Amino acid sequence: MKGKRTSFVLLFVLVLTMTFSLTSGKAGNLVEAQKVPGHYIVVLKDSVSDPVAVAKDIGSKHGLGLGFIYSHALKGFSADIPDAVLNKVKNDKRVSYVEQDQVVQAFAASPQANPNSNGKGSGSSVTQPPQRLPTGVDRIDADLSQTAKIDGVDERVNVNVAIIDTGIDLKHPDLNAVNAKTCVPGTRSANDDNGHGTHVAGIVGAKDNGIGVVGVAPGATLYAVKVLDKRGSGFTSWVICGIDWVTANASTFDITVANMSLGGSGSDDGNCGLINQDAMHQAICNSVNSGVVYTVAAGNSSVDASNQVPAAYDEVITVSAIVDTDGICGAAGGGTSYGSDDSFASFSNYGADVDFAAPGVNILSTYKGQSYATLSGTSMASPHVAGAAALYIANHLGSTPDQVKSGLQSTALLPSTICDHDGHGGYNVIAGRASGPLVYAASP
Repeated sequence: MKGKRTSFVLLFVLVLTMTFSLTSGKAGNLVEAQKVPGHYIVVLKDSVSDPVAVAKDIGSKHGLGLGFIYSHALKGFSADIPDAVLNKVKNDKRVSYVEQDQVVQAFAASPQANPNSNGKGSGSSVTQPPQRLPTGVDRIDADLSQTAKIDGVDERVNVNVAIIDTGIDLKHPDLNAVNAKTCVPGTRSANDDNGHGTHVAGIVGAKDNGIGVVGVAPGATLYAVKVLDKRGSGFTSWVICGIDWVTANASTFDITVANMSLGGSGSDDGNCGLINQDAMHQAICNSVNSGVVYTVAAGNSSVDASNQVPAAYDEVITVSAIVDTDGICGAAGGGTSYGSDDSFASFSNYGADVDFAAPGVNILSTYKGQSYATLSGTSMASPHVAGAAALYIANHLGSTPDQVKSGLQSTALLPSTICDHDGHGGYNVIAGRASGPLVYAASP
């Protein structure tokens, strides 16, 4: 059994290394499915009363290398399954279906260090720059929100958000971060060893404390759920582990929003994954039904988002990216390699599955090592909407995920959010493919 485990870990490392070599340094990400040989997600039937015991029994019976056991977002487990016993596992009367595991990855380009910090600094010696209002937060008018109260005083938005990502820098002074869960083998905490998750976290809820940056929902409690490794890559089985943890603890910790700036190849069967046997879709549906709002990145492949999951799922809020260079509407700012000011970002996925657009180019936020960096991608767009969802929930306690989604959409399309002479609002100036309205975080 130990030999099987070692071989499987080495295979994971090989697959992740190949993925990283193909995507590092680009805003675009591959869409092609990258299946993991020999590794599967086994989904048990709803009638199973004790998924832990059943998983262990099936594992022992067939000599499987068990991975994660899921009990809340769905009933099932991940495992290394030899070809010789795969059909036997599939035919077990307690098993609903078996899905091959596949690679998922973060949707962001390589970072640019913020010149006002010392880049990849670490420890207490890091010099924190004076607080800046990031252009993305400014562009969606979060600074006008009476709930966000962005005024340089550390008064925190009382909403809890799960960041399902590479983790969060748990020592970053600009973040109200909690070490929640790691689903990455070989790690002991959800501390961020990549930087992507910390960047996402800062967009959602960096503190309004006079240093660094400020987020859309300043000071919101951010639960670090680590499902991607130091390369920004992982597997569907790891992501489901994170979703399972959020679902299990949503009520206990009052987690009402979860952001997933990641994805892989797939589609929506219109039935929560029960037809096309998509375990992640089933897990997200169950988590949404428990009351958690999921905001997700549309993807960076310049293709229809219907080819990317979780972006394609109807139950989530899918976010594409726009270019914004000056923090105001009107298309008067400078251009970028991803498009002109107030245009649809050239790398962003698009289509009918997209619910909102948000700033996603040259976004300044927190980064690992208690520092700051600038990144681009739909990974950066999605947490703007997660922050807006947190503000909405703070004003509409007890709202269901559907109510949050429709409430944000209604606000974004009100006449008061049309670009005015002061540069506020602006859903009507976004050029490009179908992207949904620009999320609007200020109370109308």
